[in-house]
Amino acid sequence: MTDDVPHGLYGLPPDGLSPDVPGAIQFSPLIPGSAALEAQAPHALAGFVMLAPPGTIERRYATALGLRALAVGAPFTILAPKDRGGSRLAAEIEAFGCIVHDQARRHHRICSGVRPADLVGLDQALAEGGPRQVEADGRWSQAGVFSWDRIDPGSALLAQHLPALAGRGADFGCGIGTLALAALASPKLVHLTLLDIDRRAVEAAKRNIADARVTIRWADVRQPDATLAKLDFVVMNPPFHDGGAEDRSLGQTFIRRAAESLRTGGRLWLTANRHLPYESVLKPLFKRITPVVEAAGYKVYEAQK
Repeated sequence: MTDDVPHGLYGLPPDGLSPDVPGAIQFSPLIPGSAALEAQAPHALAGFVMLAPPGTIERRYATALGLRALAVGAPFTILAPKDRGGSRLAAEIEAFGCIVHDQARRHHRICSGVRPADLVGLDQALAEGGPRQVEADGRWSQAGVFSWDRIDPGSALLAQHLPALAGRGADFGCGIGTLALAALASPKLVHLTLLDIDRRAVEAAKRNIADARVTIRWADVRQPDATLAKLDFVVMNPPFHDGGAEDRSLGQTFIRRAAESLRTGGRLWLTANRHLPYESVLKPLFKRITPVVEAAGYKVYEAQK
């Protein structure tokens, strides 16, 4: 194996828990600009390190993709927190035909081994975890995407109460396009930019929405974007988990980005879990905040800049 054969990296493992892989190709769908692991040629990687996703279907899919991309005899290290799939990780990798060395460190299970010549069960894992049309509504989605196999109740509540939006706007954290589809029902809407940090959600949204008024981008809403300015409206169901832990600052940052992107008089339409204290962030940024509806543990606000 020559030095110029690339290594793969999926996610951002905690320091000291996995081998250093300088120059590795990043494949995480949650890091904008990363390569697509599903597009990587088989047997092309000289090594692979992955912080495994928490969901079983998503984790088996990503593991199968990583093993498929490895050259025979190439090493892998796959790790996960014990309470987020780590306790099952070794058995899942062994089920693909690998011999696994499993160790516990800093509340993680760390599984290492080398890619065998023959793997089993890859096709099933890839079929289960790949993009699919959800039976409930026929929309495209994929395991690992937020609320991937059902419409999130908060998004559904906001979609039901959106007015006929007009002008230029954006959907921050668009997911597979649920809120965008509701917004696009208005003929007065001129242009809608959809943004999401998850490439899989972006690709699903592109399949779900066929409308010339739409631009869909893989991007981190938390990063300033000079192209989004003087908008007439923003709609969003902001995330409040990062890596599985509740992080209220995510939604707060989304609100600040919305305020920066709106014109004076522009409106933010926001849905959130009832317990999240976003009012204190909204008040200094918007001149008028109107509670629209509260139901089933969720609340919807309209805020005018």
